[in-house]
Amino acid sequence: MNHSNMPKVLVLDAQMRNSLAIIRSLGKRGFKVDAGEETRFATGFFSRYCADYIVYPSPTKNPEEFTAHVLDVVKSRDYDVIFPMTDATVIPILKQKDEFSEHTIVPFADYQTVVKAIDKSQTLKIAMENEIPCPKTYFAGYYDDLEETLGVDSVDPEYPVVVKPATGFGARGVFLCNSANDLIERCRYVQDRYGQFIVQEYIPKGDEIGVYTLFDHNSRCCALSVQKRLRSYPASGGPSTLRETIRDDIAVKLANRLLTAMGWSGVAMVEFRVDPRDGIPKLMEVNPRFWGSLQLSILSGVDFPHLLYKLVTDGHLDSDLKYDVGVRCRWLLPGDILWFMSTPDKRKNLREFVKFNTNYDILSRDDPAPTIGFTLAVARYIFDREMWDFILRKPI
Repeated sequence: MNHSNMPKVLVLDAQMRNSLAIIRSLGKRGFKVDAGEETRFATGFFSRYCADYIVYPSPTKNPEEFTAHVLDVVKSRDYDVIFPMTDATVIPILKQKDEFSEHTIVPFADYQTVVKAIDKSQTLKIAMENEIPCPKTYFAGYYDDLEETLGVDSVDPEYPVVVKPATGFGARGVFLCNSANDLIERCRYVQDRYGQFIVQEYIPKGDEIGVYTLFDHNSRCCALSVQKRLRSYPASGGPSTLRETIRDDIAVKLANRLLTAMGWSGVAMVEFRVDPRDGIPKLMEVNPRFWGSLQLSILSGVDFPHLLYKLVTDGHLDSDLKYDVGVRCRWLLPGDILWFMSTPDKRKNLREFVKFNTNYDILSRDDPAPTIGFTLAVARYIFDREMWDFILRKPI
């Protein structure tokens, strides 16, 4: 590991806005921050706080080549900590955590613990065992088990219901079904594309709240912030494009109970939707890695990247649960633009859209070049169908 006085870290997935937030956060503190991505044209590479960059094989198309390449890099470059940011990089590195840990610190719990959050079935079962409110859930697993699980010969589920992959985050592969035929068709599709699935009661649209946390090695909460989504893309359910920090003691209590029961350490986001029928926050999912809206957490006074670095390098972190309320941050490129373009009443929403006096995930006067990097990345992927499928999400 690094023996110089200057902390040195590697941030992967440099195209992502949460990676840029880490690059800026630690770079401003005097860290030497290198970044990695599968293309030279990545938003984070253009940051003034990015000291050097690496280009690695695609973690989705060639996970074994990716892992071997990154392992060679950390062996030769002496990093204190490596920050993988997406499922595609987190999972293969965690599977070889012991090897990586000989050369750097991987700031995540072990693979089996993280799987409890990656697999919604496991997450929901732990939540139910600990009396955490959840949507009514049918653990179907596979299409062949659907009839037996739902009991369609006796009592049909109350429609609409939601079918979603058992693993994955955001709105991908999530469908609202209004009939048995619709459910059967969607379950076949989700299984073919994503594997195992679950079927859930539909929670009507209500406030969407995220509890963002850092837990120490004793599963004690050391830092947190709470955010409420103001706009999302897709509007029916997806990543927030505009959000604000709030207080919500009930959601915090539920999130802490769940993560403690999971034996958690490191960062995690617990997402709830407030059920307008009873006013109770219902668990949606747990994100076991840094979240897309990380910049807002930092702006609210909770520098999660630096706190996580201190925790894993010092082994201890004092608990400080304070954060600023009423802070807003916007994901303009491309999130909020796509939100506006997808809204049916653009004239009505234009007034809100053109309110630019706020904070931004990517745009920055202090560090303007990543906006150019984002533009070049869009040009780089303009004919990449998989990338556009990733960006242009279908409504639920």
